[in-house]
Amino acid sequence: MHNIRFFRKIAILTSAVLLFAIGCNTKNSDTSVVDTTKTVVYVFPIRDEIAKASFRVMKEAFAEAASVNADFLLIHMNTYGGRVDIADSMRTRILNTPVPVICYIDNQAISAGALIAIACDSIYMRSGANIGAATVVDQTGAAVPDKYQSFMRSTMRSTAESHGKDTIVQGNDTILKWHRDPHIAEAMVDPRVVVEGIDDSTKVLTFTAEEAMTNGFCEGMAATIPEVLQKAGITDYELVTYKPTGVDKIIGFLLSTVVQGILIMMMIGGIYYELQSPGIGFPLIIALTAALLYFAPLYLEGLAENWELLLFVAGIALVILEIFVFPGFGVAGISGIVLIVAGLTLSLVDNVAFRFEGSEAMGQLAKALFTVVVSVFLSFVVAIIGTKRFASSKAMSGLSLGTVQDHKKGYISIDARQKEMIGKTGTAHTILRPSGMIEIDGEFFDAKAEVSYIEKGQKILVVRDEAGQLYVVKA
Repeated sequence: MHNIRFFRKIAILTSAVLLFAIGCNTKNSDTSVVDTTKTVVYVFPIRDEIAKASFRVMKEAFAEAASVNADFLLIHMNTYGGRVDIADSMRTRILNTPVPVICYIDNQAISAGALIAIACDSIYMRSGANIGAATVVDQTGAAVPDKYQSFMRSTMRSTAESHGKDTIVQGNDTILKWHRDPHIAEAMVDPRVVVEGIDDSTKVLTFTAEEAMTNGFCEGMAATIPEVLQKAGITDYELVTYKPTGVDKIIGFLLSTVVQGILIMMMIGGIYYELQSPGIGFPLIIALTAALLYFAPLYLEGLAENWELLLFVAGIALVILEIFVFPGFGVAGISGIVLIVAGLTLSLVDNVAFRFEGSEAMGQLAKALFTVVVSVFLSFVVAIIGTKRFASSKAMSGLSLGTVQDHKKGYISIDARQKEMIGKTGTAHTILRPSGMIEIDGEFFDAKAEVSYIEKGQKILVVRDEAGQLYVVKA
């Protein structure tokens, strides 16, 4: 009956968590009161580093824009760039969007941000804003090998070319003029590209707002979004602004390094405590919850792959196998620990086709490994040191027996007949690894193998009794 009540409480708690998640997933922007008689402009801000979450959030925003039948999408941008592969996915989404996309750069559109901005149908910039500097670099700021620069050059060129060109007739000559010059876009990546009259210094090209206007990479300058829309010829409009959901905020919180470290400690600590006690209890629930909170955001963001989750599960299985099946600590246990650390570490590292070489890859791996190893170490330290203090704390006082069984009142802590068992033979009632239970003349006693382990059913000899513990050897 107690177990039924316990699992009922767990079911209620789980349902509450699910309802909370569903509630958090509701958009903060109220799209139910949009005036469809006006021109609907959906505003999507990009103000952070371009990371894995950026593309997921963009897809959510564009889907919501479609649900309110937005006439225009306006990307409010201020970013110093980030991951090129994610920016490439975002620019492709913009190019394939059926409604016009306006980019308003109110400060910076650098590196990956420049690629996203150039993909938009029109660009407006605040005075003092910049666009360009799209050379691909690693975490140290050094340029990566040319094969990655070649990819970025080609992507920037093709993005500029996607906006087409005009046919200009001058006398007897017909001139084709790009709306956005692919050569200029390429110069934003490669310092070797020289654009005559614009960039003769063989430096990576970055435009100010004025320079961008002069060279066709900006349709106008504006100080506010209403001014942008005015210059774009959009009147009688209604703005709908994307706001992150509760789930987005929770995922961002769970992906922080400190929280990930704490979750790893909870996983390892929960497993440690569970192995110290019989049955399935609260520590295992803590460990499973921590594992869910650790892997779920990484899986949703595309960082954790299925095979990395399997590495972690296989590692846990090997450690349990080592503890309960094999004696001592050998290949299975060591392999299990390696797989656990590998699964936790690799889940933190990007698994994308577009990879950097050298310091970039090693830097990501080293940071992830450091986080995992330190967290695992701290979890064992806290588990070992904290066990005694926690058990004697006020919080546990109501769950433990406080009465002292004084030996002066007749209480004894061990069976007095154990001393009489020294020198007697019997059988191992359970496997002794090294502790277990033995049977002597129809009576059962707790015992410990003096050397190695003893299989169930083997003959044993009691050699000594120490601190209330019988020690036995194979007879």
